[in-house]
Amino acid sequence: MAVRFLQEKGYVLVATNYRCRWGEVDIVAQEGDDLVFVEVRTRRSVLYGTPEESITAAKARKLVATAQEFLQAHDQVHAGWRIDLIAIRLDGDRRVQDITHLRHAVQE
Repeated sequence: MAVRFLQEKGYVLVATNYRCRWGEVDIVAQEGDDLVFVEVRTRRSVLYGTPEESITAAKARKLVATAQEFLQAHDQVHAGWRIDLIAIRLDGDRRVQDITHLRHAVQE
């Protein structure tokens, strides 16, 4: 769902579920000259917080380290890059209520 959402906005898919020793990132996409590392968070309820609130400081550090590892492994260390968040909210029947794309959700 998140991949399709990004592709409809003109992003080009590079990888999904990229894993390394530092962690995992859900989507790696290209937007123009920039590589975009995308964390996808889905929630059925805000009882335990919103999708946006679910990225802890520890998770943010892992995302940055994972992005940097990807850049090194793919000889892209000089490429522009950022980390975004796709927040998906579902209703009680697991139907999509809302998809929000937050650019620069995690700062290096």
